[in-house]
Amino acid sequence: MNVAETLKSLTTAEKAGLGSGIDMWCTKEIPEKNVPSIRTSDGPNGLRKMETNADGLGRDQSVEAICFPTASCLASSFDRDMIREVGQALGEECQTEGVSVLLGPGVNMKRSPLCGRNFEYYSEDPYLAGEIGTAMTNGVQSQGVGVCIKHFAANNQEKNRFSISVEADMRTLHEIYLRAFEKIVKTAKPWTVMCSYNMINGVYSCENKWLLTDTLRKRWGFDGAVITDWGAMNDRSKACEAGTDLEMPSSHGVRDKYLADAVDSGKLDSKYLDANAERLLKLIDRAISEREEYKKAHGGIPVYSKEEHHRIAEKAAEGSAVLLKNDGGLLPLEKDRKVLFIGEFAEESRYQGGGSSHINTYKVEKILDSADKAGIQYDYVKGFHVYPEEFDDNEEIFNEALSKAGRYDTAVIFAGLSDLEESEGFDRDDIELPEYQNKLISAVCDKLNNVAVVLFTGSPVAFPWKDKVSSILNMYLAGEAMGTALINILYGNVSPSGHLAETFPCRIQDTPAYLNFPGSRDNVAYAEGVYIGYRYYDKRDMDVLFPFGHGLTYTTFEYSDIRVNGMDPLALKKAEINGKSPVTVSLTIKNTGNFDAAEVPQIYVQNAPAYEGRPIKELKGFTKVFLKKGESKTVDIILDDQAFAYFEPKTDDWFVTPGQYTILAGSSSRDIRLSADINIDSDDRIPFKAGDTTTAMDIQKYYTGDPAPLKAFLEKAGFTQGLSGDVDAEQSSMGKAGARMDQAMYEDTPLHSVVSFAKDIDLQDVEDTIRKLNGENNF
Repeated sequence: MNVAETLKSLTTAEKAGLGSGIDMWCTKEIPEKNVPSIRTSDGPNGLRKMETNADGLGRDQSVEAICFPTASCLASSFDRDMIREVGQALGEECQTEGVSVLLGPGVNMKRSPLCGRNFEYYSEDPYLAGEIGTAMTNGVQSQGVGVCIKHFAANNQEKNRFSISVEADMRTLHEIYLRAFEKIVKTAKPWTVMCSYNMINGVYSCENKWLLTDTLRKRWGFDGAVITDWGAMNDRSKACEAGTDLEMPSSHGVRDKYLADAVDSGKLDSKYLDANAERLLKLIDRAISEREEYKKAHGGIPVYSKEEHHRIAEKAAEGSAVLLKNDGGLLPLEKDRKVLFIGEFAEESRYQGGGSSHINTYKVEKILDSADKAGIQYDYVKGFHVYPEEFDDNEEIFNEALSKAGRYDTAVIFAGLSDLEESEGFDRDDIELPEYQNKLISAVCDKLNNVAVVLFTGSPVAFPWKDKVSSILNMYLAGEAMGTALINILYGNVSPSGHLAETFPCRIQDTPAYLNFPGSRDNVAYAEGVYIGYRYYDKRDMDVLFPFGHGLTYTTFEYSDIRVNGMDPLALKKAEINGKSPVTVSLTIKNTGNFDAAEVPQIYVQNAPAYEGRPIKELKGFTKVFLKKGESKTVDIILDDQAFAYFEPKTDDWFVTPGQYTILAGSSSRDIRLSADINIDSDDRIPFKAGDTTTAMDIQKYYTGDPAPLKAFLEKAGFTQGLSGDVDAEQSSMGKAGARMDQAMYEDTPLHSVVSFAKDIDLQDVEDTIRKLNGENNF
């Protein structure tokens, strides 16, 4: 397709029509202009292709496909290569089914563990989410299929998600809620971006020029198409001007006519509609061209191997499972020792989430079936129902489980949340497991000492029985091959290697957004700012159930010999490093145990004091390394050019404060094994402009010009104490306390207030001083 010529040939009505779907999933075709239709499909963790005439709520059956682990599970792998492989498999499935754009991945932050859709998102940490999302995007798009990263932006709850206004400052948005999107856009070049339902600071995302044009396109260089979330369109004319290209699904021509009329009447400049239409034509042309190239490369469109993709799902589940606790080395279990399996999840496994990501699964490997195939010796008792309200024998099966437990020395309890307790569309009320499950786990622990709990949830839960059980294995929602993966881990064929991509808090009351989630009917204040997840718990020095990055294996690892840019800690003390260049951290990892296993060394940067408050430390690098028992490897982890930066609102850009930082290497955010201090050099400065609210401390921090105007002003005011930065206690009638107060008064009193304390100062003196300060340092 010649996009430029085609665009010229389209009428206003055709351009407007191109910008909305023909049905739930497809764009409009314009046969007389040789513009074909392309198909989109749900599928963050599997292809959910619906038929064209599927109902608006997606209740019709989708095509059979592979259900891979959900995002919360995949992120726990900390494995870019494996996630790229999952993405490639998804891309292959899209090509087989004629899907051009896959609606995912979802990279929203986990602001609160209560968000009902957290299983679809990667992490509470923007760096990790950006890295994992980049790997997934690269994998899918390597097969000639586009992704649609979502939901842009600050879509962190289900309650009132269609209309809530997120109230957040620029620093919070850029550092936390936009950062993962920025990483993916700049490095993986996604074909499309999906704007979210919610408003940001009072403006719908689909109408938000600051978000879609100023930030996404101009600041980040995005050149693809912006698609609305399904039903997110509000005012099509405003959205067109802001940079939204495609309204999904169909509006049955209603908004097409509205938009065309706005252009024809002159209410909307036609250049905005032309830009929308051009981006859509480029998307359609790319999709068709990539499909033709794929067909040439493969001799037609091949039918993907479901068995092969099922094995990829199994591998992903194995690499993502997180061993949270393993006292006494209860796991792995002995294969020739009979154990008691308890819990209906063993036969009715929960392996995926609910809502728009729900997959019509190729085949599900249930836990008991997988145990049978592996020749495992076990006895099974239901113990509880996943949906207890549907049965009247709950007490009976509870008692049966306790009775049998007394006859075994080891029990494995399969616990978790049902899809009635976490799903798209609603948020959770708490972080508790169902009471009947907690009661059963505690009661079984009273009967025997060796109890392992296997969890199936999409997000964190509390463990009132944590100290009673020996082992806790968190499978999250691990996809259709979860059964075999779990048995392989339980019995030592595979050592678990997942690490938490989110913090497990002790109580919901401890969480950063507790007082501001889900907000009021109309808005929600992100009052915690940049302090979400481990950033908050670290700042408050607060105990957590399990920290971010935590994950055990069946072996042990030794960390040694940390170096930064090839320098050891002693040499680093004498060196200065450019804070805007990539930094390479090297360290040696040794498997000191008896199992072959993978470890995830994580690199955190402990921040230097800054003009603005900063988290104590932040994840800035990681890798995953497999080591046979006794094996050592030196790994290089590259920290990118923003590893030491924060977003400074005064400069509207990323900012590096010069000073001493510390590189921390560890197995979790609270298991730091090595450290190295580094001196960061930066020429970044905060622009200074004096005003009547400027204080002496502002001038000390930001002013680089001649201090004479301030000195003259303060001397005339008789406020000479503090000019050197210290007030003499002997000059204060109240001694040290008075000196401290005087110092604070000096630092914090704005220039205009000096008039109130000094009879020789008038307003003209204030204005003259401000003028001189700005003249000396004219930004």
